[in-house]
Amino acid sequence: MQKTLKFNLKHIFRLTNASSISCAGLLIFSLLNFSCAEAQSLKKEFNKQDTLKGSITPERAWWDLNHYDLKVDINPEDEFISGSNTVTYTVLEPNEKIQIDLQEPMKLLSATQDGKELEIDKQGLAHFISLKEKQKKGKQYELLLKFEGKPRVGARLPWDGGWTWQKDAQGKTFAANANQGIGASIWWPNKDIPYDEADSLDLYITVPKDIMGVGNGRLVDSSSTEIESTYHWAVKNPINNYAVSADLADYAHFSDTYEGENGTLDLNFYVLKENLEKAKSHFKDVPRMLQAFEHWFGPYPFYEDGYKLVEVPYLGMEHQSNVTYGNKYENGYLGRDLSGSGWGLKFDFIIIHESGHEWFANNITNRDVADMWVHEGFTAYSENLFLDYHYGKEAAADYVIGTRNAIRNDRPTIGIYGVDYEGSGDMYYKGANVLHTVRQLIEDDEKWREILRGLNKEFYHKTVTSAQVEKYISDQSGIDLTQFWDQYLRTTQIPLLQYEIENKTLKFRYLDIVDGFDMPVKIQINDSESWIYPTAEWKTEEFKNPIDEVAVDRNFYIKSKKVN
Repeated sequence: MQKTLKFNLKHIFRLTNASSISCAGLLIFSLLNFSCAEAQSLKKEFNKQDTLKGSITPERAWWDLNHYDLKVDINPEDEFISGSNTVTYTVLEPNEKIQIDLQEPMKLLSATQDGKELEIDKQGLAHFISLKEKQKKGKQYELLLKFEGKPRVGARLPWDGGWTWQKDAQGKTFAANANQGIGASIWWPNKDIPYDEADSLDLYITVPKDIMGVGNGRLVDSSSTEIESTYHWAVKNPINNYAVSADLADYAHFSDTYEGENGTLDLNFYVLKENLEKAKSHFKDVPRMLQAFEHWFGPYPFYEDGYKLVEVPYLGMEHQSNVTYGNKYENGYLGRDLSGSGWGLKFDFIIIHESGHEWFANNITNRDVADMWVHEGFTAYSENLFLDYHYGKEAAADYVIGTRNAIRNDRPTIGIYGVDYEGSGDMYYKGANVLHTVRQLIEDDEKWREILRGLNKEFYHKTVTSAQVEKYISDQSGIDLTQFWDQYLRTTQIPLLQYEIENKTLKFRYLDIVDGFDMPVKIQINDSESWIYPTAEWKTEEFKNPIDEVAVDRNFYIKSKKVN
């Protein structure tokens, strides 16, 4: 794949931070054959709050987040939360103001440092706190935040974000939160942007005595009074804000271990008591998942914190070391096969997909939500690799190709940087099919496996950009994929292979491509396979025998059309 594009879009994104896109800025996109209409499809009105939420503001940039000591007292009957969060941070460059985020109707009651109460300037979700103590470069400080309120209720978790307050069959509290997208600041104050993760977390959940509060990491201890109980959970690994979860119910608990690549991994399961026996049988997908994913991606990234699967009153979410589950103990996605191939009913979608996020989302995390395809594309692809490991390559191909029916190509997979704006929902199965296509180009499954494992080693416990992931795969594969990534991630166009047959001659070219796109593709000519190397220009290739039919290998995510 020859490199003919002089200006690489991802390098332009680095230089500009790509915080806004409009027709006025079409110079960049004209290099990629973007039309004004396509650029308009990216256009969205952004306001100051979008920038405060989605960009590395000056009040965020100067400090490095180290630790959260988060204490929450949860009153389910009133749907009310109060508590404190002690933020430990290191000064990168001295500054007098720090940005902390908390969304209404939650209220930041106070901010103190060294016992001194600080002035708070509230601007929407952003709270700019004026610091009295001079902040010295390289020094570590603590900031104590106190807060309370009735957090937003999500109507359809995990899609809209917030809390859900429900009851189990015995009338006891069954409640939880999920806040990817909307942000963890929907219920507790923090540095609510994905690029800077806490190196560790202590989470104290206080709840009424008849229920339990389950959080991330390991249970350190618990204590009770006559009316309430407090559960102390500790996370030793870096954790993103959105992955912090508190799950409330009268849980039954059982445990197991898994002998993995890094030794013994503790497995813990928390389910409603009426589902205990069902869960013990159904959750056997967990060790099968670990077998497949450690093979393809490398060791589970959080041995120190263990693996947990916790039943919640919504579909599920990839909360780190606290994967939440609500798929009703059925295979598929609530009993449905999203691929239409039949293979999607061989596993519980939520167990496999949400656990796959432990590698792609929790281990490797996007720095900006515009690059969320790194989370969702690789994890949707993990469903395919689970099938590959347990049922074979053809079953996996059937599945991932079947999911193409869900791809809309409504807008680019990569969103807009700096304004908290994700790309298209195609990041899931378009992303998966793009990665499946890369596997075909590499033509070496062991090398592909090494690349996937290498990603999780190179970017272990790090936040990344799409550009870093793209470059790593290009470098390790030995294939210049510059135009490939630009085509599939930054446009909505799917390459169209146009071809003509004239006796023994095949004439072909690509349409609907970015400048320089020249991906080779495998085709079936009569009864034999052959590689062709299309570009935007017509090419011809002679074969020994008259050509009766041409079929593009289904594993390549392109369109094809015979002309004449």
